[in-house]
Amino acid sequence: MKYTLKNSNGLKLTVTDFGCRIMDLWVPDRNGVMADIVLGTYDEDKYRNYGKGERFLGAAIGRYGNRIAKGRFSLDGKDYVLAVNNGQNALHGGVLGFDMVTWKVESVSENSIVFSYVSADGEEGYPGTLTVRMSYALLDSNELVISYNAETDAPTIINLTHHSFFNLHGEGEGTVNDHVLTINADRYTPVDGTLIPTGELAPVDGTPFDFRKPHVIGSRLSQDNEQLVRGGGYDHNWVLAKPSEGALSKAAEVYDPVSGRRMEVFTTEPGIQFYGGNYFDGSMLGKNGKPYVKNCSLALETQHFPDSPNHPEFPSTVLRPSEEYRQICIYKFSSL
Repeated sequence: MKYTLKNSNGLKLTVTDFGCRIMDLWVPDRNGVMADIVLGTYDEDKYRNYGKGERFLGAAIGRYGNRIAKGRFSLDGKDYVLAVNNGQNALHGGVLGFDMVTWKVESVSENSIVFSYVSADGEEGYPGTLTVRMSYALLDSNELVISYNAETDAPTIINLTHHSFFNLHGEGEGTVNDHVLTINADRYTPVDGTLIPTGELAPVDGTPFDFRKPHVIGSRLSQDNEQLVRGGGYDHNWVLAKPSEGALSKAAEVYDPVSGRRMEVFTTEPGIQFYGGNYFDGSMLGKNGKPYVKNCSLALETQHFPDSPNHPEFPSTVLRPSEEYRQICIYKFSSL
């Protein structure tokens, strides 16, 4: 089922209850011309059958966003084995993650919608029955606010995120390598050859990963850097500079000099994954019939760090029955 949300300024999005996917998102450029800036399709069946394509377009991700090494972790002295779907690793919740289930619509209005989903104990290997509520709200401040709440009946791990792929030119309109990116982070988490963090919180200073000042995304992709080789470009987690743990603060900003569209990202989470669309190869066609080529989009996924259950030095992703999981992510749009 599809739903349309609008604000008073003309921003509009379409969302489906299958995976809580945002199918389109229309925002104006500096001249007021609207464009759909997210990748995807209006055919829900295609999301179910993407095969080797980017199945996660626009989706809610869980129970655990990003990767868990070899699909294994221990909690309270017990070992758990997860569904593996990314080489030897578990990615974005597994074979049937939250992106591949139909959510219940709790309520819907002109500018907001609330979903819920109950993930059974043992689903994809995760312990505990997890009850999740998430919402999209399209505010008159031109903010897309994504809120998450979750509770569990047994100790478990959780790392929810949102996975829209953005191109501020418009979906299918070339690459994002000319977009200008800023990330509020002094450190990032280097990865091994399977994109699992090594455990190091490495300084960005002097590397292609330093986006503390605005940089054109494609300007350093050709540098001789082992991490860029391992990720096929940018596909890494940044350690956000936060005023305090859990504070809602600005994480990133991306700007398209051609259209003037700007997107700011705010989050309560400690990290953000910047993925530069490295694995698109032109075989997938967009809503406008144009191919999704390499680097045709970027994802900015607010999150806890990848593989945190296997790195006790990282911020914890453990949720217990006496606790409530809460997270807020905001994508704010404007033009310059």
